[in-house]
Amino acid sequence: MANFGELVLVLGDIHIPQRANAIPEKFKRMLVPGKMQHVICTGNLDVEQFEELRDLAPNVHIVQGDFDDFTGNITFPETRVVQVGVFRIGIVHGHQVVPWNDQAALGRMRRKLNCDIIISGHTHQNKVLEYDGHYHINPGSITGAYSSLTKDVTPSFILLAVQGPKVVCYVYELIDGEVEVSKTEFSKQES
Repeated sequence: MANFGELVLVLGDIHIPQRANAIPEKFKRMLVPGKMQHVICTGNLDVEQFEELRDLAPNVHIVQGDFDDFTGNITFPETRVVQVGVFRIGIVHGHQVVPWNDQAALGRMRRKLNCDIIISGHTHQNKVLEYDGHYHINPGSITGAYSSLTKDVTPSFILLAVQGPKVVCYVYELIDGEVEVSKTEFSKQES
């Protein structure tokens, strides 16, 4: 069997039940417990989705969204940094990064968190791009939840395969009822 490295599921902006009914069935079938080592979520979830994420992988990293729906004692930090292999990955929901979806502002947040990769959400639009020698990743909305920022929201999530100093980034999108996958590879810059 091929060694894909450490697998990291990246998702966010779930918004069930406020803006979406469910994660699309074609995506749900792909989210198999025990296949990934990490789950990173950019927020906007409730207790039920939190429990489902905890069943997927031994390491679940969640930051506070701007529409989390929790009662009781569950809270998440505004930002978080996790180590996966040789990569420091910063996580933020994205509503705190102003202007929204601005790469220079995300770059400032990445430097503040001192990380190699910054993962943010909030816009409900997936994006993987290199900026200033580092990578900015937005998983979009796994449910395709409504966004006030755009009328065109495509359900999406990302799977990262961390292989030593290299990351293979797979973007999964549900387009016209079919799952489409695109791939980007990048390597850690020498310091």
